[in-house]
Amino acid sequence: MTTAVVTPGVVTTAADSTSNLIQSIDWLAIAPPVVVAAVALIVLVADLFLPEERKPLLGQVTVAGLVAALVLLIPLRDGDRSTFCLTAATTGTGGTGACSYTADHFTLVIQALVLGGTLLTALLSLGDTRRLPAGEFWFLLLSSASGAALLPAARDLATLVVALEVASLPAFALVGIKRGDRRSSEAALKFFLSSVVATAVMLLGVSFVYATTGTLHLTEIAARLDDVPGQFDTLAKAGVVLTLVGFAFKTAAAPFHFWVPDTYIGAPLPIAAYLSVVSKAVGFSGLILVTVIAFPAYADVWGPALAVLAALTMTVGNVAALRQNAARARSAVRLLAWSSVAQAGYLLVPIAAAAYSSDEHIGSTVAYALMYGVVNLGAFAVAALVARTNPGNRITDYRGLYATRPLAALAMAFFLLCLAGLPPGIIGLFAKVTVFSAAVDAGLGWLAVVMAVNVVIALYYYLQWTATLFRTPQEAPAQETPTDGIPADTPASAPIRHRAPASLTAAIALTAVAGVVLSGAPQTVLRFAAVNLF
Repeated sequence: MTTAVVTPGVVTTAADSTSNLIQSIDWLAIAPPVVVAAVALIVLVADLFLPEERKPLLGQVTVAGLVAALVLLIPLRDGDRSTFCLTAATTGTGGTGACSYTADHFTLVIQALVLGGTLLTALLSLGDTRRLPAGEFWFLLLSSASGAALLPAARDLATLVVALEVASLPAFALVGIKRGDRRSSEAALKFFLSSVVATAVMLLGVSFVYATTGTLHLTEIAARLDDVPGQFDTLAKAGVVLTLVGFAFKTAAAPFHFWVPDTYIGAPLPIAAYLSVVSKAVGFSGLILVTVIAFPAYADVWGPALAVLAALTMTVGNVAALRQNAARARSAVRLLAWSSVAQAGYLLVPIAAAAYSSDEHIGSTVAYALMYGVVNLGAFAVAALVARTNPGNRITDYRGLYATRPLAALAMAFFLLCLAGLPPGIIGLFAKVTVFSAAVDAGLGWLAVVMAVNVVIALYYYLQWTATLFRTPQEAPAQETPTDGIPADTPASAPIRHRAPASLTAAIALTAVAGVVLSGAPQTVLRFAAVNLF
């Protein structure tokens, strides 16, 4: 027997209602993060049965899975797929409503950055997990990457929060995976505690937004925030601000940046590279989604806040990087950590500009993120190469690198010049110009001036490091005194050359080639600055 179900303005039968609630899943649209998650489970199970001498196979499976996920982005290049959408039964209308997963052009670009960054991290890690639990390492890396790949496709706050935590929780364990290393454990604990606090604040903001609008879908939130009753206006503004806090933490925006230097230093070097690019991409994609799609009605709230955060972040990062002691243990990683904080400030500028003009400035952030991801991973790859003979990883250890490893030195010089925005790093120069233009077009002249001053400050430490690569090597001392707990089996500047693993060489070569190609044809990336990605 069929029973009628009556809703305001709609009459359906129980059978019709049941059929409307059944969703068809677009498996191709969700394939990239699903494949990464499936490979993570395969690695976890295989680790139980593989003997110790066969453990390197897990790394190869990881690389193959990431390559497969990248290939699956090609059929989605039209950017016109969505799934997990509200049905007619749930919306009370005749058509479909908002969707929770959308594979548009913005999603595909960020997913390519995330999966490509994870693939390069895996190449850096191959052959360097001998002192780490290999199965756990690869499982955690893939688990974090699956959440990071899901986040840019999320179009509701619940999925955003879940994706953010799936990307973050394995990262805590990866930072502290060096068993018996006090510094690694402290870094993981600091990273975990600060992240938990930021997540709690963000969840409070999400609850305020939900209480105000009655929905979690970003497009519906935007529509309902346009007409918020006066008594809920303060609650809505508080929800917007608190929601942004969690993403500001992930982007390492000041004053939420304090976890960065110690975390990068305590983590294994490939994981520091992963956090500097993939974790930052996650934070910025989430920040873009909630500001531009969900909260345009409150642009007068988040626009000025992000502009101030951008100025503060780039200034704090560059000043701290400028003060680094080149002879201090781990000074190379520490400088890259502070440099990543400064770069986060530049990335915030177009998002702040979107509050004052149009959403097309978001493309500048995406273009800059792609440039930064390629060259920063390349810099970390060279740092991993140097660390094999100089575990202290001081900036002074790079003195005379051109004499012993000319190609690695040239690659490192190119990466540093890209980050500085100087030729021949044309892609870095053009990316900075687009960000600068976004601030000027939005009427944020004061922010453009702050950015110009910070670019000049950054030139000093980038050029100083670059010059170190080509200086005459110092004579190696007979014995080096350990500093800050670093073993000193190899003298600081000894001109000793060890054969680098093929995967590490491939990572340096891939990033260098990508940087050169993009510098030769910067429009390949910068075209995203001229179009609306959503």
